[in-house]
Amino acid sequence: MSQDRALVTGGLVLRDAHTEPQRADMLIEGDRILAVEPAGSIDAGAGRPIDATERMIVPGLVNGHTHGHGALGKGQVSDRAPLEVFLTEAGGFGGNRTLDDKRLTAELTAVELVRRGCTTALDMYGEYPVPSPEGMGAVADAYDSIGMRAVIAPMMADQTLFQAIPGLLASLPEPYREKAQAMATAPIEQVLASMEAVLTGWRHDRHRVRPGIAPTIPLHCSDAFMRGCARLAEEYDTILQTHLAETRMQNIKGHERYGQSLVAHLEGLDLLSPRLSAAHGIWLSEADMARLGAHGCGVVHNPMSNLRLGSGVAQARKLKDAGVRLGIGTDATNTSDGQNMFEALRLAATLSRICDPDPSRWIEAREAFEAATVGSAGILGFETVGRLQPGWAADMVFLDLNHITYTPLRAPLRQMAFAESGASIRSVMIAGRMVLDEGRMTTIDEAALRARADVAATRLDAANADAIKGAEAMAGLVGCFCLAHAKKDCEIVRMVHG
Repeated sequence: MSQDRALVTGGLVLRDAHTEPQRADMLIEGDRILAVEPAGSIDAGAGRPIDATERMIVPGLVNGHTHGHGALGKGQVSDRAPLEVFLTEAGGFGGNRTLDDKRLTAELTAVELVRRGCTTALDMYGEYPVPSPEGMGAVADAYDSIGMRAVIAPMMADQTLFQAIPGLLASLPEPYREKAQAMATAPIEQVLASMEAVLTGWRHDRHRVRPGIAPTIPLHCSDAFMRGCARLAEEYDTILQTHLAETRMQNIKGHERYGQSLVAHLEGLDLLSPRLSAAHGIWLSEADMARLGAHGCGVVHNPMSNLRLGSGVAQARKLKDAGVRLGIGTDATNTSDGQNMFEALRLAATLSRICDPDPSRWIEAREAFEAATVGSAGILGFETVGRLQPGWAADMVFLDLNHITYTPLRAPLRQMAFAESGASIRSVMIAGRMVLDEGRMTTIDEAALRARADVAATRLDAANADAIKGAEAMAGLVGCFCLAHAKKDCEIVRMVHG
C-alpha cells in the first residue's frame, strides 16, 4: 500500500452540480483524485482507508471574494453602515497592525473558511500604505500553513474616498475638509513598484497559493493606475479583481465622472478580459452585463454583504444570460459577519426569487452550487478545482448524513444548498490532506489562535481609539452626502424600494 494514497470508501459522493450523488469509493494519490468508482469496486488495499459510509462528500466550496484583514474587525461595523460609511470608518479601526497581526487575521479567516466547508479563496487583502512582500508573504503563509488554496490579491488604489467621489470633499465643513484633504495614498509609481516587488518575490507554490492584483474600486483608481495594474497582470500572468458597481452611489458618480458607465469606461481602457472579475456587480445595466460577457469577465456575487451594507441585489440570472462567468463569495468577516459559503450560495439562489416573477428564471440549487465551486474556481484560475473527478484536486467536504438537515434524505443537493449551515461538516480535505478531521483542525492550535486574537484585538482597539472616534464623526457626514446623492435618477433598479 502506498503511503501517498488514501481510499475513501462508501460515501455518498456528489461529484458536481450536474451528477446525481451515488455511493462510491475514491482513490486519492497525493493531492489529486485518481479514481471514483462504485462502492466496493476498488481494491481495499489500494490506499490508506477512510471510512465515509455515514458521510455525503461534496466538492470543497470556493470563495471568490473575501478580505482576510476583516477577521480582526468582527463586531466593529455598525448596524446601519452603507458601503461608503463603512469605508470611512474602516480608516479608523484598521491601523497599527504589526506583521504578526496581518498573519493572524488571515489565519482567523482561513480557519473560519475551512470550518464552513471552503477549500479555496481569493483574499483581497488590504495593507497600507502599499502592499509589501513581507506583508503579503505573511498572509500567504497563513493560508499555506492552514492548508488552503488561495489567491492573495492586494487591495490597492491611488485616490482616497474623498478624491474618488465627485463633490464629496467640497461638501465637508471645516475642519473635516482640511482633514480629508490631508489624507493621501502613495503615488502611483510607488504602489505599482511595491506590487511588482510582491510578484517578483513570490515564494509560494502557485498551484496552491498564488498572487493576484486588486485595484480596489474603479472610482478610486486613476486611468493610469488601472492600466498599470493590467500591465502587471499580463506580465506576471495573474488575475485582476475589482469592486465594480457595488453601490448605487458608484453607479451615479461613475456616470458623473466619465459620462458613461464604469464598465464602458473600463472597456475603453482595454481592462475587460478573462483575467478580470468584478466583485458584487450589482448596479450593472444589461448593456454592461453584455460587455462583461463578451470579454469573458467574471462576476462574484456576494449576497450576504450586499444585504448587510444595503447595497442591493445582483441580477444573477441576467448575468448568466449575458455569458458572464458567475462565482460566489462571502466578502469580509466584518461586513458579512462570517465566512459561511453555504449561506452565501443559499442566498444567491433564494434572492433570485425577488428579481424575477417568472419561476423558470430563478437560480436553482445546482446553479448556485456550481457557481460556488467550479464557477468561483475558474474565475480564480484554478481549472481543476471544484469537482470530484479523476485528475481533479482532492478538495472535499464530509457532511454528516445523520444530521437533522438530511433526515429524511430525498434530494441531497437541494437539501444541502437550501438548508446546510455548516453544522453538519465533520471533515474537510484539501489537496489530499485532512485539514479538518472529525471536527478538529489538524494544522493549527485553535486555542492558541483565539488567545492571540483576543490579545491583538484589545491592543488594537486601544491604539486606534482616537482614530476610530474621528472616523465615526467623518462617516456621519459621508453618509449624509451619499444618501442625498443616491436619490438622483438612476435607470437601474436593484433594491426593493427602487
